[in-house]
Amino acid sequence: MKYIFLKLLALFYGIAVGLRNELFSLRILSSKEFDLPIISVGNITVGGTGKTPHTEYIVDLLKSKFMVAVLSRGYKRKTRGFFMVEASSKVREVGDEPLQIKLKFKNILVAVDAKRVRGIKKLIVRPEKPAVIILDDAFQHQYVTPGINILLTDFNRLITKDSLLPYGRLRESASNKSRATIIIVTKCPSEIKPIDERIITKELDIRPYQNLYFSKIDYGPLIPVYTEDLAEPVTELTEGLTVLMITGIANPLPLKEYIKHGSHDIHEISFSDHHSFTSKDIDRIQNKLDSLENQRKIIITTEKDMVRFRDMNSIPDQIRQVMYYIPVKISFLNDAGKEFDRKILRYVKENKGNFNFYSSSNWA
Repeated sequence: MKYIFLKLLALFYGIAVGLRNELFSLRILSSKEFDLPIISVGNITVGGTGKTPHTEYIVDLLKSKFMVAVLSRGYKRKTRGFFMVEASSKVREVGDEPLQIKLKFKNILVAVDAKRVRGIKKLIVRPEKPAVIILDDAFQHQYVTPGINILLTDFNRLITKDSLLPYGRLRESASNKSRATIIIVTKCPSEIKPIDERIITKELDIRPYQNLYFSKIDYGPLIPVYTEDLAEPVTELTEGLTVLMITGIANPLPLKEYIKHGSHDIHEISFSDHHSFTSKDIDRIQNKLDSLENQRKIIITTEKDMVRFRDMNSIPDQIRQVMYYIPVKISFLNDAGKEFDRKILRYVKENKGNFNFYSSSNWA
């Protein structure tokens, strides 16, 4: 009975979303074009598909040649309207992912605004005009027409094998993947057989105007969250090390699987995606840490969670001394990254319009 009710709700939800999309198709709702390159990175799934690492990949590709701006809505921030993100910004002001991007790429522009048209207009009149704007999580937005529209779908749960909310995790029908110019299957295993690529290509019904890529997550080395309070540095995951994994992300399983390659003594405390940590959460973490008998124990969290932990003022020393995060990057399978890079670079160079081209000496 429950499933029938959820399917019924999904039907009504799909009708509402489909009507909105039709209004854009009929141009009753308008989508604005801008005279500079705009790249959208997004998904139609509730839960993590790797938007931030893919956005960071594109930023890293472009930042030495162009003045790059990233515009996000700043999910779960407490402020409203347009807000420039600075390295000194707080998560409650700008959101965790925009702050993460700004901390990693200090020389680019990062801004938040739920109304992307207004956000772009404010960015392009700034003294340091961006030559390209990357829209983070804007596939569904549609009020802006991007030159490149990138749609991400998780290898472990393709959008074509999912259902609409609340029965499934889709925010709109998988058929709307037709709006994408590039589709990336994310979180793939390190190797995919050619036959599996062909099966996925057929499953996603890739159109002639679309390009399909496959990417995987690459984990970096352990980095202390609180460098100044570090007790005894731990540089790698080894047997005999106890790990308390603290996550506030949509799917912590890939991180756990990675940690297992070094340590099998793993304990977890999981929170919801974008969770705002409280003093009660810190007490819970402290109690769990104290209960672990092994003296060789550390806390591991994600890069996104790290931003939120560092935003807190009252973290006990026992936690600060043993807390690390593992940064992630993405890479493309089968050497397809070179083709992806060329496509992005060519689009930006050919469509930079009247905006200035910035040399690597200025923006490296």
